[in-house]
Amino acid sequence: MGKLFSLIVLLALGYAGLYFYYGVAVEQEVQQQLDNRGLTSVSVDNLEYGLLAPINTSANVSATVTYRGSQAALNLTVQGHPLFSDELRVELDGLQALRLGIGFGQ
Repeated sequence: MGKLFSLIVLLALGYAGLYFYYGVAVEQEVQQQLDNRGLTSVSVDNLEYGLLAPINTSANVSATVTYRGSQAALNLTVQGHPLFSDELRVELDGLQALRLGIGFGQ
């Protein structure tokens, strides 16, 4: 019983590491795609993806990007995997939400 519990804990820790690495790799790829298009001022704030996304080669991801106080939520499709494939491709599916911030300078 103790060996089974140890195996489950070990697998859970391994999957947690894979889940974290997947998020970092996809965030870097999205930022790189924005920089390649000349949008260096746009920053990626948050990524949301499913629990099984790190073990699939195709996943739907929601990214929140910010530009000077304005935020946009984007729906993205990630083709490939940062560990298991040579190519990682990010495709824009659509704009989910747009929030504009208006500030008055002093």
